[in-house]
Amino acid sequence: MWLAGVDGCKGGWIAAMIGTDGREGHFRLLPHFADLLAGPDAPTVIAVDIPIGLPERTGIGGRKAESMVRPLLGARQSSVFSVPSRAAIEAGDYRSACAIALATSNPPRKVSKQLFNIAPKIREVDSVLRRDPALAERLFEVHPEVAFWRLNDERPLTEPKKVKGRICEPGLALRRRILLSAGTPRSLFDVPLPRGAGEDDRLDALACAAVAQRIRAGTAQPFPDPPERDAHGLPMAIWA
Repeated sequence: MWLAGVDGCKGGWIAAMIGTDGREGHFRLLPHFADLLAGPDAPTVIAVDIPIGLPERTGIGGRKAESMVRPLLGARQSSVFSVPSRAAIEAGDYRSACAIALATSNPPRKVSKQLFNIAPKIREVDSVLRRDPALAERLFEVHPEVAFWRLNDERPLTEPKKVKGRICEPGLALRRRILLSAGTPRSLFDVPLPRGAGEDDRLDALACAAVAQRIRAGTAQPFPDPPERDAHGLPMAIWA
């Protein structure tokens, strides 16, 4: 059986697949998120770096999930984007998304450009869950920086992954050390990545996979606890 940590990447989605014994693993590059749910290595637990559960309206800081985890991350808290309303996520262009977000938030707030850029992936996962709500029993929202906080003895990381859009090697080296200390198979740092995924995507997917292991073991915690629910009954919580 397999567990998966999943991160969006240029080529679609990268999944770090970890055996339930924690000793073996491999990567899959998926054009579509739904591709992960089929096949002989379909995971029993999936931890994905994407918002799950979309509110009808938002307050300061987005959902409660974002507001709760940001203070844990120190200088890395800007990596947690505020999730706007479902209607704003479903808008077809950035201008419309901002107009809808302003009308469905208090105080009024536009959608960040970074969040809007991943809106198609948010809609992709949301569509999968709304077609089959039972998947919520094995599909969980995570965030790599919150995962690294947890794996780093609940201390925020001192180095970023990127600076002005460029890879920060000390930040990647720090994340590799944390993952190795957490028991991630060393071979997964050396295996060639599928085309369409970068080294930062590798580390984020592995951090998500580490949370998938915690979820299976019953040691992961949702923020908030218990999770909130959106109008479709989908949970709104970040797990670590």
